[in-house]
Amino acid sequence: MQEMDISFCDMGLFGDGIDHFWVEDLKGLLEDYPTLENPHKQDFYVLLLIKKAEGEVMVDNQKIRLDRYKAVVIKPRSINYISINREAEGKIICFTEDFFSLRYNNNQLCKFTFLNQSEGCFVRIKQTDWEKWELLLLFIYNEFKQKKGEYTHLLRSYLNIILFELDRQCPYTGNQKKKSASRSKIHKFEQLIDKHYKEQKLPSFYAEKLNVSANYLNRLCKEQTGLTAGDMIRKRIITEAKRLLIYTDNRINEIAYELGFESTSYFVTFFKKYDNHSPEKFRKKYLD
Repeated sequence: MQEMDISFCDMGLFGDGIDHFWVEDLKGLLEDYPTLENPHKQDFYVLLLIKKAEGEVMVDNQKIRLDRYKAVVIKPRSINYISINREAEGKIICFTEDFFSLRYNNNQLCKFTFLNQSEGCFVRIKQTDWEKWELLLLFIYNEFKQKKGEYTHLLRSYLNIILFELDRQCPYTGNQKKKSASRSKIHKFEQLIDKHYKEQKLPSFYAEKLNVSANYLNRLCKEQTGLTAGDMIRKRIITEAKRLLIYTDNRINEIAYELGFESTSYFVTFFKKYDNHSPEKFRKKYLD
C-alpha cells in the first residue's frame, strides 16, 4: 500500500519575509496557494473567517462543511486540506504561537477554550454580528498590508480581539462545571510557572504547591492543553528565552544565567532541542 505524501509548510509558503503573521482574502486562495488543497501539516494556526463559501476543510479525521458565517480553526501539526470555491468571501489569518505570545506574558493561546478542543473546531458567527466582524477584519487586513510603524503591536491587539470574540461564540459542551474547575487549576499552574520557572523546572514542585500529585497534574495538563506538565514548564522557559533574544541585547551567557541554567552550553542544547536553532541563529533569523 502506497503511503500518502504529507508535505510540511511553514509561513514561508506565503512569500519571502513572511515568518509569523499573514492575512489575505479567501477569494482565489487556492489558485495562489495550491499547496493548501492537498493534505499537509503546518507549524502555525489558520483561521478561516467566512462570510460565504462552498467546499470543505478536512482536519485530521473531521470534515467541516463550508457555508455562511462560520469560523474554522486549523491547529498546528494537524493533517489538513482546504477545498474552497474561487468566489468565497472572507479572510484567512495565519499566525504562529510565537507571534501571539512572545511580546506579553498574558498573551497565552491556551486560555482560549475553542483552541484547546482536541477535535477540529468551527464556530458559528451570528449573521447580525457580521458587520462588526467585517470591520474588524478590514482593520487587521489594512494594518498588515500598510505596515506602518509599530504595526505588529496593532496586529496582535486585533488578533487578540478576534480570538476573544470567537471564544465567546464557541458553544460549550460536556460537563462545564468540571471543565471550569480543571481550567482554573491549569490557570493556577500557569501563574506558578510564571513566578518560579527560572528556579523551579520540575513538575513535582508545582504539584506540591497545588496540593495534587505530580501524576494528576500531568494528566490534567494533557487533558486541557495536550501538553505534559513538564512541557508547559519548558515551553515557558523557551518563550522567555526568545523574548530576551529578540527584545534585549543580552549575550547568550547572560540569558542562560538569567533563566537559571548552570551553564551556557546546557542552555544552548536545551534551546536547540525545542526550536531546532541555536539561540544565536534564532536571534539572527528573527531580527533579519
